[in-house]
Amino acid sequence: MTPAGWFSEILYSDCQQRFAMTRVLLESRTDMQDILIFENPTFGRVLVLDGIVQTTDRDEFCYHEMLAHVPILAHGAAKNVLIVGGGDGGALREVLRHRTVERATMVEIDRGVIEACREYLPGLSAGAFDDPRAELVVANGLQFVKETDERFDVVIVDSTDPVGPSLPLFSDAFYRDCSAAMTPDGIVVCQTGVSFAQEDEARDTFRRLHRVFEDASLYITHVPTYGFGYMMLGWGANSARPRATCAETLRRRFAASGIETRYYTPGIHSSCFEMPAYMQVLKG
Repeated sequence: MTPAGWFSEILYSDCQQRFAMTRVLLESRTDMQDILIFENPTFGRVLVLDGIVQTTDRDEFCYHEMLAHVPILAHGAAKNVLIVGGGDGGALREVLRHRTVERATMVEIDRGVIEACREYLPGLSAGAFDDPRAELVVANGLQFVKETDERFDVVIVDSTDPVGPSLPLFSDAFYRDCSAAMTPDGIVVCQTGVSFAQEDEARDTFRRLHRVFEDASLYITHVPTYGFGYMMLGWGANSARPRATCAETLRRRFAASGIETRYYTPGIHSSCFEMPAYMQVLKG
């Protein structure tokens, strides 16, 4: 067991960020990856997979709200939602806050992550795993999407960076399978890294989405844990209609949902596809 002290995340070859560990709650190895969960005075409980910080108690909403509410409210009538990955349960929690969602299927490859987060980070899922509308499938998300006969209104790819078990989720073939598993107005969203430091990841993801979908873009959120600027999310849709949803319609849908948020607002939704100039070039 790692003693309390400092955790250094070395995601990049020439810089790192460090977190004080006041208490280590879990250090284990699943069949696929290393898991570390510790407490930090600023960020609360911190989840680390294979040495990379995934989420924290304090700022997870900045990521999960934008991952879920942007596609669902842009769609306007999403009833069947698929989450690929998302073992911490945060995306599932936000999806199920929409009363109009009738079913949310979460496909996570690593049961160990689910069990660890349910025990040590229960606030992330906040009971979502026990919601009767939720279906948990422990399986390879790549194969699930390829083989499913279902059609989803929204597909949320809540994966780690493109290494290890998540690498196949960053491919043309996977996005083609997502498109085939989506309804005519269906939307897929995915994380594409922090553009300032992971420029290639964002650019490559956009190009893949652009090759597959009628409408492809990138949008942004800000997650303090992920250093070096804005977190970028990828967007692909089988129709141009959802992303063109006007601000007034978004405000009306959000008000009707009755959802209280800490990051997402209709105004932020309307502007999150507008990015600084240095990010715009990633779509060139």
